[in-house]
Amino acid sequence: MKRFALSLTLLAVLSLNLGAATEPQKTSTDQAAIRATIADYIEGYYTSDAARMERSLHPHYLKHVISGADESLKMTEKTGLQMVQDVRDGKPVPASSRKSEITVLDVTGDIASAKLVTPGWVDYMTLAKWEGKWKIVSVVLRESK
Repeated sequence: MKRFALSLTLLAVLSLNLGAATEPQKTSTDQAAIRATIADYIEGYYTSDAARMERSLHPHYLKHVISGADESLKMTEKTGLQMVQDVRDGKPVPASSRKSEITVLDVTGDIASAKLVTPGWVDYMTLAKWEGKWKIVSVVLRESK
């Protein structure tokens, strides 16, 4: 009986380890593609290039914008269509003010999280590999001004 229990335990441990070994890991290719997607997003915004912004967004994209302080915190939402229209209607940001820092926080299979820091805000993003391309699914933005 002890031998049977030991065999089952060993089999379970091996199964878990094999599952972990076959789990898709983040790769430098995925990281580069995620960075390129986020670059399209921020550069589309900075240059008023709506097409570039749009290609970075998942069809169900949603952005939550948090502003204000303590007791006066507000949250507003924007869809992908609203973001693209805002970019289309906006004016380019001067090249000297176009600063951003992209950090890929985690990649697990076909989902990822990233952080985008600019002088005026911080975005925390979730992304998904959609039809073979990384797309931004959601953003939580906190103004830093």
